[in-house]
Amino acid sequence: MLKDKAIIVAVKSKQNYEHFEESLEELKSLLSFAGAELKFTVIQKSHGIIPSTLIGKGKIEEVKNLADHMEANMIVFLNHLTPTQFKNLEREFGNFKVIDRVALILDIFAQRARTIEGKLQVELAQLNYLLPRIVGYGKMLSRLGGGIGTRGPGEKKLTIEKRKILKRINYIRNKIKEVEKNRNIQRKSRIKSNYHLVSIVGYTNAGKSTLFNLLTKSNVMVDSRAFTTLDPKTELAYIDDDTKILVTDTVGFVRNLPKELLEAFKATFEELIYSDLHLLIFDISNTNFEAHIKETVKLLEEIGASFVPQIKVFNKIDKVHEEYLLKIKEKYPDFIFISAKNKINIDILKREIKKTLLKYENKSQTQKCN
Repeated sequence: MLKDKAIIVAVKSKQNYEHFEESLEELKSLLSFAGAELKFTVIQKSHGIIPSTLIGKGKIEEVKNLADHMEANMIVFLNHLTPTQFKNLEREFGNFKVIDRVALILDIFAQRARTIEGKLQVELAQLNYLLPRIVGYGKMLSRLGGGIGTRGPGEKKLTIEKRKILKRINYIRNKIKEVEKNRNIQRKSRIKSNYHLVSIVGYTNAGKSTLFNLLTKSNVMVDSRAFTTLDPKTELAYIDDDTKILVTDTVGFVRNLPKELLEAFKATFEELIYSDLHLLIFDISNTNFEAHIKETVKLLEEIGASFVPQIKVFNKIDKVHEEYLLKIKEKYPDFIFISAKNKINIDILKREIKKTLLKYENKSQTQKCN
């Protein structure tokens, strides 16, 4: 299989000015995670977005010529493209594949899906994304499998395709409901076990799976690529000789996680709501960790899980200089600083987990008595 060669097109505007550089770097990483080769990045500063094509005719021609020269086959937009913009840009770019950041993330999720549940959730997200873009979006139809149908001219063909997609969406939603029933049974059995459930939460590639393996003595695949963990894994962990808990490794976050994924992975994210404690883990060596903290807190609020007690953790302290570490410790005194890879300060983290769980358990019992 030939590797996709991509050109990134990013429009810098008032709407994305504050986080533009971070978002662009994240997109480059995501492109690499997806297995594509970045050939060039085109940045256009804009005071106003062109509704029909996002970028002007002159810039479209410039990108086309650049793609020809660089032998690229794919144009990746940092900005979210509306269905109309997709339609018009696909026509303008002819044989070049056109996708945006959302489609790229969905593609990575599709690559990472391993279980039946994960595959169903990703396909549901892809179909919900595709549905409003079906008119004039034949290329994506021809790329997607699963009995959806292939590209064809005429309104009748498009109507048939739309009907097939809606039918498939309903089928997947029913299958996911079955999975949710099984998850609820598992959840009830965990509640009966009287073990506290601790979920590891954070950005993708922050070291969540490494910490999970360390706490549970498991062998979950650790991968530097994005979204390696799509299905939450739960295992028993010993905090000390007297304390056992259940630990869950969850889906990694990214900035502005696509709403299609939030809907499709609702059952997965619900695990966070039923947790007794969240370990919010961040990569201290990542220059954008402050934005990651804000995004993680925001996403927990969006899914209704912000009420769960939290322990905030900076991971990968082995990757930063001592002077920098001291500065961050001074700024974030309520964080615990660890290296999951090198097993640094894990005992401190375990003690804090036990202390926090006991604190909220006693608080809960007091409220019941009152």
